Amino acid sequence: MPRENLTQKRERAAEIERRLFERYGEGECSLDHSDPFTLTIAVILSAQCTDAAVNKVTPELFARFGTPEAMAHAKVADIEAIIHPLGFFRSKAKNIVACAQTVLTDFGGEIPNDIDALQTLPGVGRKTANVVMCQAFRNPQGIAVDTHVFRIAHRLGFATRNDDTPQKTEGKLLKIYPQSDWLFINHQWVHFGRDTCSARNPKCDRCPLADLCPTCGKHA
Repeated sequence: MPRENLTQKRERAAEIERRLFERYGEGECSLDHSDPFTLTIAVILSAQCTDAAVNKVTPELFARFGTPEAMAHAKVADIEAIIHPLGFFRSKAKNIVACAQTVLTDFGGEIPNDIDALQTLPGVGRKTANVVMCQAFRNPQGIAVDTHVFRIAHRLGFATRNDDTPQKTEGKLLKIYPQSDWLFINHQWVHFGRDTCSARNPKCDRCPLADLCPTCGKHA
C-alpha cells in the first residue's frame, strides 16, 4: 500500500468503520455491569486479565458491594477473597475500595462524567476513563486503547513503531477518526481482534478488511 497522507488515511478509516459497523453494529461491552459505578469497577478489574474472568467474580462482588457506599466500607480482605482468581487481586482490591471512597468523598457518590475527574480515581487510567465515558455516558473524549486496539491500529498502518504507547497510538487515531466514531471503535475493534485479527495467527484469509490492510498476510 503506497504512503498515505492524512486525508487518504481518513478515507480508508471511514471505509473500515463502515465495514465494522456492518459486521458488529455499535459493538457491545463485554463486561457485565448495571451502572457507571459497576462499570468502572469492572474495567479496573479487567487489567491484565480477560473480561470473561472478570464476569465470573463480579456477580458475587456486586451482590455484596455493588454501590460506592457498600464498597467504601468493605474490608479489603473481603474483596480479595472474592476477586482472588484475578491477576494482581491484592492491588486491585485496594484500588477498588479506595476508588469507592473517593467517589463518595470527592464526587457525592456518583461516578463523574468528566475524563480528567475520572482519572483522579484510584485504579483509573486513561483507558478505563475512556471506556466509562463512552459506555456509561455516551460522551467520548478519546478512544480506549487496549491490547486489541493497539495491535490493530499498528497493523492497519494508523500507528507506527514510534507510537509505542497506548497514549501515542490514541493520539494518532484521534487525528484520523472523527469524534462521532470514537464511541464505537474500542468495542468493535475488541470483537474484531478476538474473532479475526488475533495477536497470533490472524485470519487474514477471511478478514473483511483484507484489501484495506497494509500488513494483511504478513503475520504468519
